[in-house]
Amino acid sequence: MSSFEALNQYRIMWVLVFFDIPVETKKQRKVAAQFRKELVKDGFSMFQFSIYLRNCPSRENAEVHVKRVKNMLPEFGHVGILQITDKQFGMMELFLSRKPTQKPETVQQLELF
Repeated sequence: MSSFEALNQYRIMWVLVFFDIPVETKKQRKVAAQFRKELVKDGFSMFQFSIYLRNCPSRENAEVHVKRVKNMLPEFGHVGILQITDKQFGMMELFLSRKPTQKPETVQQLELF
């Protein structure tokens, strides 16, 4: 592994959004669905039903998306936002029942300055 690749593992960030939004009434379900749609519109992918994640090329870019999530927060419910490096994300172990499974692929993005 080159030093450039190692550096990128610490530069590239993942933003994870965890949420528990009430869905007891029709209005609450609509609010929850709208929140999910807004996350997808901003480039997040569903990891689990109430966990969405997004790959960002830098910490600065991750902060932009964190601010966007904060601006779309629903009135009710619990939402958590976590930022981790690509290196930390790569250490995650995933299982489907007891069988190991693959991690989501890192999106290769062209970064213009």
